[in-house]
Amino acid sequence: MNEEVIWEGKPSQLVNLSSYLFWLLPLMWMGLGLIISLYKYLKVSTHKIKITNQRIIEEYGILSKTTEELELFRVKDITLHQSFWYRLLGISVIRLVTSDKSSPTHSLTGIVDGKKLREQLRNVVEKRRKDKGVVERDFD
Repeated sequence: MNEEVIWEGKPSQLVNLSSYLFWLLPLMWMGLGLIISLYKYLKVSTHKIKITNQRIIEEYGILSKTTEELELFRVKDITLHQSFWYRLLGISVIRLVTSDKSSPTHSLTGIVDGKKLREQLRNVVEKRRKDKGVVERDFD
């Protein structure tokens, strides 16, 4: 099966809005606010997310890079969360509950048009689980 890209992007810089307002404006004269805001900007701008029909690949890091992969057939549940401020800004957090041992929960933060991506993810996860023959059984 060929791997096709479903979605590719970065978290929105709007996740840093409160930090920018708190650090950059009042403390700019000290230099501290500028340094903290620059760090937060770089942290978000170097975070890359690629979702294919088989896995989620995240690459992040300013100087050193870390790449994490999550196989889609391991996803058990998808939740879309939008706080009051995130709703006003049009961004959301997609939380994934997985059967992965290293990361049982996984969050995609600062996603623009999260409802659409959540629906795409749900469809791709179902197809991937069906293709791999993965069946979930709960024991009490």
